[in-house]
Amino acid sequence: MLKCCYCLLAMICLLGLVLPGTAEGQSVPAKDSSYLVVRNIVVLGNRKTRTSVIVREISTVPGDTIYFRDLGEVLERTRKQLLNTSLFLNATANVKNWEGNNADLVFEVWERWYTFAFPIFKLADRNFNQWWVEKNHSLSRVNIGVSGTQGNLTGRNDELNASLQFGYTQRFALQYNLPYIDKHFHHGLGIIAIYKRNREVNDSTKGNKQQFFRKEDFLRQIYQVGLSYSYRKAINTRHQVFVNYNYEKVADSVAIINPNYLGKGRTSVSFLDISYRMTYIRADSWVYPLKGISVLAEVGKRGIGPWNDIDDIHFRLNVAKYWELRPKTFAALGFRGMAKFSNEQPYVNQQALGYNDDYLRGLEYYVVDGTSFAILKSTLRQELLSAKIKLPIVPKKFSQVPIRIFVKAYGDAGYSYNKFPGTSFLNNRMLYTGGLGIDIVSFYDTCLRIEYSFNQLGQKGLFLHTSIDM
Repeated sequence: MLKCCYCLLAMICLLGLVLPGTAEGQSVPAKDSSYLVVRNIVVLGNRKTRTSVIVREISTVPGDTIYFRDLGEVLERTRKQLLNTSLFLNATANVKNWEGNNADLVFEVWERWYTFAFPIFKLADRNFNQWWVEKNHSLSRVNIGVSGTQGNLTGRNDELNASLQFGYTQRFALQYNLPYIDKHFHHGLGIIAIYKRNREVNDSTKGNKQQFFRKEDFLRQIYQVGLSYSYRKAINTRHQVFVNYNYEKVADSVAIINPNYLGKGRTSVSFLDISYRMTYIRADSWVYPLKGISVLAEVGKRGIGPWNDIDDIHFRLNVAKYWELRPKTFAALGFRGMAKFSNEQPYVNQQALGYNDDYLRGLEYYVVDGTSFAILKSTLRQELLSAKIKLPIVPKKFSQVPIRIFVKAYGDAGYSYNKFPGTSFLNNRMLYTGGLGIDIVSFYDTCLRIEYSFNQLGQKGLFLHTSIDM
């Protein structure tokens, strides 16, 4: 626990400095004076997205003065900010209609395809390698179904998601998020409802391996409904509050096998979960950043009033810093950590290393349960290819597919604290991993990672992932 706190303090000091943005080849108009005054902000190319929503992402307003030495940086930063909304395939920024020192800033956008309906084929296990190797790529551990997404539903960057899933986990989910509900574009609301059930339950952990119990009857059911509120006054910082009601019940056999699964031999729990989250992102890309910084800080309380079967106070901090060392060479340093109080929690509330994005590259086959953890990640990347592939027989604006390929070397370290580690030999000790890999990045927020990793146990292997590694 103490080591986790030391790691947390060290990373806050190390990553507290934000790098300024840099210009990327924007030309400076050849005018006599050294500045221009912005007369108008002009937006072109948007058919569905409301102009007011686009202008909200542009920090420059009419009447602002921009010095020529800063013009390239301002235009490029704004262009990338428009792309970070995930509303557009591409965007351009130009200066037009000069009259003396006055001129218009003109932004042209190419909108994405916002409506998607696609089949679900999703692995039930934590990652591809666990499913392929340890579970013998069994199709019984695959989720299938259909999912639909309507992005930019009303032109305000709002999104409606619905999914119906069968297979290993039967799941129904409905979610709607409206980022702006006021005329100043500061406040937003969201709702979510989820129901899922399983015939197999991860009921315990032995030797840092998940143990499963299965029956033909449904062993576990989960209900969740929630509301969220967001506040975003400036461009880079967002504040969010989440209020979720959770109810979970399991079969008697699960509580008999592991009385601590829900704690105290219970077969059902209900709890209210309230959390506050602050995110700050100032980076060239929110999907695959190469320069800048991102911060997520969260504090939450589970168990409030009569809904307190699970009770904890938790703190989380995720920080990642990205540098361009020289053209096409990039470095990244990231920290992920959580502290949870009290240290005595039921099994379902002890997920630490190995779950979701909180893992060390090279330890994908293991989980390290606990109530507190810290992870330090470092990556060095070299860009090999940046190109566009032309697709035949598709609409013109979707025919150019950008693709970037990076080779990389990386090293991770982590620690997970568990008051009652049992047979888990990776708990309460420093863990180290490293490796080499290739990242393939394209649009629509896609990233394929192919990594050859090794760990301090002397194990090594090839691993596949589809999310960024920080």
